[in-house]
Amino acid sequence: MCCTYYTGESFCEAQTEADSNGTRKHPYDDKPRLYLCTVCDKWFTTKYYLKVHKLWHTGEKKYTCTLCEKRFYDPHRLNLHMNVHSSKYRCTECGKSFQDNYTLSVHRRKHTGEKPFECTVCSKQLRTVRNLVIHHRVHSGEKPYKCHMCDKAYRQSAHLNAHMRVHTGDKPYKCHVCDKAFTRSVDVDTHMMRIHTGDKPYKCHMCVKAFTRSTDLNNHVRVHTGEKPYKCSLCNKCFALSSTLQTHTRHVHSNRRPYDCRYCGKLFKSSSHLKLHVRIHTGAKPYSCRHCSDHFRRLDQLKTHLLKSHNEGTWFTCDICQKKFSLSGNLKLHLLRHECVKLYVCCECPKRFFTTNELRKHQRVHSGVKHFCCGLCGKLFKSKRTVVKHFHNSCSVNMAIEMSDLPEQRSDAG
Repeated sequence: MCCTYYTGESFCEAQTEADSNGTRKHPYDDKPRLYLCTVCDKWFTTKYYLKVHKLWHTGEKKYTCTLCEKRFYDPHRLNLHMNVHSSKYRCTECGKSFQDNYTLSVHRRKHTGEKPFECTVCSKQLRTVRNLVIHHRVHSGEKPYKCHMCDKAYRQSAHLNAHMRVHTGDKPYKCHVCDKAFTRSVDVDTHMMRIHTGDKPYKCHMCVKAFTRSTDLNNHVRVHTGEKPYKCSLCNKCFALSSTLQTHTRHVHSNRRPYDCRYCGKLFKSSSHLKLHVRIHTGAKPYSCRHCSDHFRRLDQLKTHLLKSHNEGTWFTCDICQKKFSLSGNLKLHLLRHECVKLYVCCECPKRFFTTNELRKHQRVHSGVKHFCCGLCGKLFKSKRTVVKHFHNSCSVNMAIEMSDLPEQRSDAG
């Protein structure tokens, strides 16, 4: 079977109208694109395609399915959708129906495991050439689809469309069992399988686990194979998921902190870190011990408490020095010290570190930012260690001397 390869400049074959990158000369065919959308600068081959495209910006959907009330921008999309209800193109493996034969043939590859398209950067194999085009943007960093209401950008037009519903509040996809509404049709499918049917058609052939989505199965299989196809270009660390690589790049190598605490103004790199921090101000401790009355801000604190206080759970022991850890992640970090592996490299100098926390502390040397303040004299410091040392060795001693030099107050009594 012929594969389509990415060469670094172009693809051997591709057919896509909706996933154009907004240029007048399309990278996958030689069709002239003379009609320009003045909102997003995307070009189209006909006035009709431009007219339908403009409806995406207005959100107007004139054509409604009489069976499920799903709405569409043009009658052609509605006619294709009706094939789903008629089961004209039905998968014999799982019973799912599709709008046309091509979509059905692509779906069948989920059951057969066929992935005829390969990325030449990381050798990842994909089911469609469109997925190959989109996947390469992970390596190139290209995000051609930009939201005109905020500064967010996306690799796929579908992701931008879903994001736009955050601004509009539109949730056009409803569950026919409980009427819960969703912004994406795929979320309805996932909801149905997880909540109402419990069906998990995608089974791992290496263990007993099963999954509701093929993507979850593919990610799980890497636990068995050890495959980590996504490599960080800054520190060469590899990851099983592209989303994990993106999180790693944002947390370790970027200094951008877009999330600020409304109580104290402290900045964070992720919303999850901000959420944990806010509990310091609110006093929220959502994790409670079922053996005693203790409550904790974080789940890992509860797990450590259960091990130490109630002997519940499993200790993770280092085979080299027998040191015990309550979390497997902490053991992995500890083993790197035995192996002298320093995965985290500073982007400002050649220094390397064992953990992200050590790297963050070091980066303050380059940034010049002083986060820690002495409560007695107001002097600022770059690290917690230096402010504590200052407080005990210098500031408190000087304060005691100054206090001793003050004249003693006479008692008013007798």
